[in-house]
Amino acid sequence: MPTTSGAVPAAALEHQKAVQSPLTLIMTLKSPADYKPLNEMLLGIQAKPPGENAIWVALEKLNNVHFARFVFLENNTKLAVITTYDGTFEDYIADFTREIGGIFDALLGHMVDAPPRPVREHAKAFLDYVRANDLRGIEPFYSAYPKSTVADIHAALQEQA
Repeated sequence: MPTTSGAVPAAALEHQKAVQSPLTLIMTLKSPADYKPLNEMLLGIQAKPPGENAIWVALEKLNNVHFARFVFLENNTKLAVITTYDGTFEDYIADFTREIGGIFDALLGHMVDAPPRPVREHAKAFLDYVRANDLRGIEPFYSAYPKSTVADIHAALQEQA
């Protein structure tokens, strides 16, 4: 329900507030030559079985990510990390820094204006970088299950089994 200024009223946003939040991190590659090693690295990680895939292992451990994917954009000049997660932005990025900081260290080596690495030792700079490169969507964020966390969904599926 837009107002005449085009903004969505705060009451409408609060009514539709989900426990999940989106992240659309868009990182710019330093050069076209960075695409090939980045793509090979990501394909190599993603080709592994779930129990050996460092990204999947970390996401399972965190238990707060609904969906996650990597997408090359703009003729392979940008890399997007697109996720939907539970909790606060700050906690989520801190979790990522702790659990898969090494992977982000490798990714960031190919990015323009990357924060200092290792990200585990420069957590604030990494948080600021992600915040600056996160494309925020137009609110409200739609969720088919706005009050259910990953843990809630896992528990419900266990009850059905």
